[in-house]
Amino acid sequence: MKAKEIIKNIIDDFDRSCAAVTSSEEWNEVRVRFLGKKSAVTALMKQLKEASPEEKKALGKAINDTKAYMERCLEEKKKEAGRDEQKKLPDWSLPGRGQIPGKVHPLTTVRCQMEDIFIRMGFDIKQGPEMETAWHCFDALNIPETHPSRDEQDTFYLNKKNMVLRTHTSPVQIRTMLEQKPPIYMIAPGRVYRNDVLDASHSPVFHQVEALAVDEKITFGDLKGVIYAFLTELFGPQVKTRFDNSFFPFTEPSAEVYMSCFCGGKGCSVCKGSGWLEIGGAGMVDPEVFRAVNIDPERWSGFAFGFGLERMAMLMYGVPDIRYFYENDLRMLKTI
Repeated sequence: MKAKEIIKNIIDDFDRSCAAVTSSEEWNEVRVRFLGKKSAVTALMKQLKEASPEEKKALGKAINDTKAYMERCLEEKKKEAGRDEQKKLPDWSLPGRGQIPGKVHPLTTVRCQMEDIFIRMGFDIKQGPEMETAWHCFDALNIPETHPSRDEQDTFYLNKKNMVLRTHTSPVQIRTMLEQKPPIYMIAPGRVYRNDVLDASHSPVFHQVEALAVDEKITFGDLKGVIYAFLTELFGPQVKTRFDNSFFPFTEPSAEVYMSCFCGGKGCSVCKGSGWLEIGGAGMVDPEVFRAVNIDPERWSGFAFGFGLERMAMLMYGVPDIRYFYENDLRMLKTI
């Protein structure tokens, strides 16, 4: 093959390769391939030694023209590839998007509000373990072994029915009465566990805030007054309360606590047309509970009540499904 044909083939190959360049890396590969020490052009330069004087002059000029052509094309392609890469980079001159501020979870917000109200009423905040003995969780609270709440269908047992995941925060009340002499005014907010289904109104893991007051001459009227003061502070002065007779092993007398619905008593889907919302249980501490913790029921009396934290948050923010609190959907945090 003659030198002119070889040079033409090299230029054709170069033109195709140079046209396909889209980045600096590809550009450098083409440059090394066609102008490097092992390129076809360099190989032609070595053949000049064997050429005659007439051929050497013509071949040398053709090789130099080819190299000059390639260098011009590569220089233009380098600028073009640089502009394309620059377009792909972010525009640092644009204003920043700004930071999305963090927000407190609604359950945490409601819990802090509830704690603040009780602290201002003179109650202390107490904590206790989430893994409890059956004695603290049931026996000391006058709950017999035959009670349905002690069945495995309701309670998570950890080992041979001795250790359980607490089903309520009432064990904290027991521990406080064992460690502290009356008078006692305390609340026990915390996480509790029940072997329950997960649906719009139930969860196997949820939160409670329970209160206990032990002092001389405490009456059911004191219980009603504290609950009313708490609900009024949390939801507003328009709130009304209602107490219906009930039964709990650890309180006597016992009552279910209702508050007026936000519909103003007219009836809606939230209160199922009744105008009232059940929010928890309450009552006077049963003497058997006092005896279990070595407190004299002839001298001391007390009341206890408990509310579900999720239920309070659902009422406060109008959340229709308890599962929304645990699904990590940021849209919920942004709208509340």
